[in-house]
Amino acid sequence: MSGIEQIRPIVWTIAGSDSGGGAGIQADLLTMHDLGVHGCSAITANTAQNTLGVPAINVVADGVLQSQLDALSADLKPSAIKIGLLANVAQVRLVANFLRELESRGEAVPVVYDPVAVATSGAQLTEDSTGAAVMNELLPLCDLITPNSIELAWLAGGVADCAESILAAARKIRDGYKSALLVTGGHGEIEPGTTADLLCTGSGERIREHWLIGKKIETRDTHGTGCTLSSAIAALLALGYPLKDACVVANAYVRRGLRLGNTGHIGTGAGPVGHCGWPTELRDYPEVLIAGSERARSYGIFDISAAASFAAEFAQPDTTRLGLYPVVDTVEWIEKLAEEGVRTLQLRIKHARDDLREQIERAVAIGRRYDLRLFINDHWQLAIECGAYGVHLGQEDLHTADLKAIQAAGLKLGISTHGFFELLYAWQYRPSYLAIGAIYATTTKDMSGQLQGPQKLALMAALLPDYPLVAIGGINLQRAPDVTASGVGSIAVVTAITDAPDYRQAVAQLRAVIE
Repeated sequence: MSGIEQIRPIVWTIAGSDSGGGAGIQADLLTMHDLGVHGCSAITANTAQNTLGVPAINVVADGVLQSQLDALSADLKPSAIKIGLLANVAQVRLVANFLRELESRGEAVPVVYDPVAVATSGAQLTEDSTGAAVMNELLPLCDLITPNSIELAWLAGGVADCAESILAAARKIRDGYKSALLVTGGHGEIEPGTTADLLCTGSGERIREHWLIGKKIETRDTHGTGCTLSSAIAALLALGYPLKDACVVANAYVRRGLRLGNTGHIGTGAGPVGHCGWPTELRDYPEVLIAGSERARSYGIFDISAAASFAAEFAQPDTTRLGLYPVVDTVEWIEKLAEEGVRTLQLRIKHARDDLREQIERAVAIGRRYDLRLFINDHWQLAIECGAYGVHLGQEDLHTADLKAIQAAGLKLGISTHGFFELLYAWQYRPSYLAIGAIYATTTKDMSGQLQGPQKLALMAALLPDYPLVAIGGINLQRAPDVTASGVGSIAVVTAITDAPDYRQAVAQLRAVIE
């Protein structure tokens, strides 16, 4: 299952050619084709390369590189650009000027830069003065840079050999730049037997640092992993994936290639990473480290205040398929729908009045009378005090709610997610269910930029096939069949019931589709 639309967006790779076929534009184009985009290339250098090393780097003349970029620009407009090897200062400036020209013409697109400086074999691929030009000329024009720890140290002018020094070098590079940063961790181990990538996004007070952790995969066939990762991110950005989602899916794509790649017969040195299709298994996706967990101490991001309320492994509901899941804003709706046999409900009161406690108490009483799986949205303290069945929280609430208290009270916990990154993040809490949305545009809140659609929903549902998952957002009777086909066991609806001419009929019809 690829989850990719039939129309292939165009993605450029501006990088070096690997005569051995394992890295450079060869790896980029294989990746782009695998993920459903059309790849175009502008070659910066023709490297004489095989699995044992890089005997020669033949840099193309500035005019040759410029002519390739001009030809592509005239006919093949990109939806994203990946930049790899820029062998000297002149090439850095040429590409930077070209990006500025694109921007001035209103053709700005996402730019992913993999600052290739050293080959897997250890060969130096750039002039010594290139790093400064990259920092001054190119970084301000990039949306994401993807160095490994060696390249990070090269750019930062220091060391990057442990969690603390990687964090320090990353902060130094990002200071004053808009670009996000993904530091790949295949060259060292912070914990034995693991790899850890550092994803840094945002700026100022909204800066976020996330470690993406996975088990180390023992294989010699690692050539081209950095090229593959960065070109996969560019492809996913071209397909409309948000940056964080693109990073974690690309991480999984590379890990799948390391795990399944059958390239041991190619050369006698480090063989190329495999290109093995869309990552469909959870084991290939990274663990998104939570700052309140004990494990975060090893990675320099431990937050003692977050640890005070952190909890994981919440009580599970009596089924993995929660069925029809209406989300309503009054106790009256809770009772009416309970009378129709609906068992999973959520009371979402966004504008609380003085009688909030009374409303929750009444709802909880109805829930007990009808044996409901009744979740209270947001108001976790009152949910605990009133003895509710469960509570539902958004991602932002995870940092303020006392999860230990919710867990100790025996309440079930549902968490909202919007895309692959948030799904993986929320999964670390092992809640009672995970909600995925918004599937479609909805009238209840503005979810533009976070719409998943049924294809992405199916890809996410495949990662957790035996876990309670809820699809939410803009789902009506006409759309419900496509949503249920994704594999989720529950559909949350709001206006499909509350605005229906006959809510009883709407309930019956939706249940028929789901069940």
